[in-house]
Amino acid sequence: MDAPHLFTLTACLLTKAATISSTTMRINQFNCLSKLIQTVDQLHHPTICRRQFGTAATVGGTVRQALGQIVETKDSVENHGAAPHGDPNFLESVDIYFDRAAAYAQSTPDILAQIKACNNVMRLQFPLKCGNGTVELIEAYRAQHSHHRLPVKGGIRMAPNVDANETMALAALMTFKCAVVDVPFGGAKGGIKIDPNKYTSTEKETIIRRYTSELVKKNFIGPALDVPAPDYGTGPQEMAWIKDTFEHLRPTDINGSACVTGKPLEEGGIDGRQEATGLGVFFCVREFLNDKELVSKLNMNPGVKGKTFIVQGFGNVGRHTADKLAAAGGKIIAVAEYDGGIVDETGEGLDITAIKAYQATKKSILGFPGTTTRRDSGEILELECDVLIPAALESQIHSRNAHRIKAKVIAEAANGPVTPRAEVILEKRGIVILPDLLLNAGGVTVSYFEWLKNLNHMHFGRMSRRMEESGKKALIDALENQFGNGTKLSEDLRSQIVKGNTEVDFVYSGLEETMLVSWDNVRRTAQIKGCNYRTAAYLIAIERIATCYKVSGIFP
Repeated sequence: MDAPHLFTLTACLLTKAATISSTTMRINQFNCLSKLIQTVDQLHHPTICRRQFGTAATVGGTVRQALGQIVETKDSVENHGAAPHGDPNFLESVDIYFDRAAAYAQSTPDILAQIKACNNVMRLQFPLKCGNGTVELIEAYRAQHSHHRLPVKGGIRMAPNVDANETMALAALMTFKCAVVDVPFGGAKGGIKIDPNKYTSTEKETIIRRYTSELVKKNFIGPALDVPAPDYGTGPQEMAWIKDTFEHLRPTDINGSACVTGKPLEEGGIDGRQEATGLGVFFCVREFLNDKELVSKLNMNPGVKGKTFIVQGFGNVGRHTADKLAAAGGKIIAVAEYDGGIVDETGEGLDITAIKAYQATKKSILGFPGTTTRRDSGEILELECDVLIPAALESQIHSRNAHRIKAKVIAEAANGPVTPRAEVILEKRGIVILPDLLLNAGGVTVSYFEWLKNLNHMHFGRMSRRMEESGKKALIDALENQFGNGTKLSEDLRSQIVKGNTEVDFVYSGLEETMLVSWDNVRRTAQIKGCNYRTAAYLIAIERIATCYKVSGIFP
């Protein structure tokens, strides 16, 4: 088909698409148009463009401009509720938040420009031979935002909406996140543009191994260069495949197991990594709610106990956050997932352990006994509660629903769940936002511990546990002999006191120390500068990175 006929067909489809009210049908129309646009762009027929639009621009470019609303509708749905028309995209949001904090910074414009820019972005395409014999082209990315500290660090996600902008935004967040919690990494992020639920385990293994081999060839992975981790759509199994592939391609690297974190324990992972992000969220929420001065401004009493929580996203982060809050006396009154949500009917709060078991059996939380099912998960966000915890994807709270949020506090367990426009609306209404930059940094903190463990080739506690127990036992024996008058401690109490620290004890302790110190820095900076917590977190990150650049200088 020649360019005139293609243009005529595209124009007809465009006219029809503009009249379709169904979101799904509009997206299908868009997908068809996208393929036509690519073909017409390749033909680049300026004569047709002049005749129809008075310009020599490509037909594809012209049609894309007219397709604005359809494109945004598609993006919104594929991102599970990403920012609608009027809100900036994820990368623009990160830049806006950065600029707000940069206004408070003492750094010069050239240093700020260097900190803000993404250093490297790699786009990959490689073929996959599927189980049915067909061949599919896989699109993937890896972005390295900042090399002020090495290695760079960031997860790999598998999702159908992965693109370069999202990957760069997430890489930037990783840079600032590591700086806030003082973890010596630069920021990176990776993405594979697939829906992992539509592929077999064998196909996913092939994709991961090929992706890893491409990273190795381009020098985009290594214990001292770039260390990936799990993210949305990936987990310990995918990290084990990455480690195995790297070690086969770099067999002489003695530190090869440190090329990736979030691995299974059997493959050099660390005890406590699975719950680390959710536990970090819990530590920060707990500290905020325990601050009498801060919560009194929201007409609340101090403490987690008795507070009501809504969790959006019941994946790894949401589950563990809800678990810890419930154990501390909080009431989880609703949980939302991509296919709907459940609302507690008992008044006692949801049984998180029971929901996890139900989800494992039914593959969904919907229909859990003693709850009301809501098919629209967006409605769950708008229910009244003390603390709302978005733990799913970015841009879930935007300018079109921010005025309906009834929570007193929003704790960002996900990356970028609140858009800049929504933040302005929420803060005008007196809602406090605890930022993602700090709250979900627990994952990278414990990944740092795993990386150190792999470099040391020894698990934490191996050299100290028995020595601690021996010293404590000797102390208790001496106290009993000197002051006990024949009274001995019970065996249960003695064993509790004598117990030496295991790896998970070190991990929990180190994570809590990191999160509490970082929260205190953010809270204090916000008070001194008179800004919100997000701006304070970005400001701390900017100043730390700027100091690194100033001290190290420019090479060569």
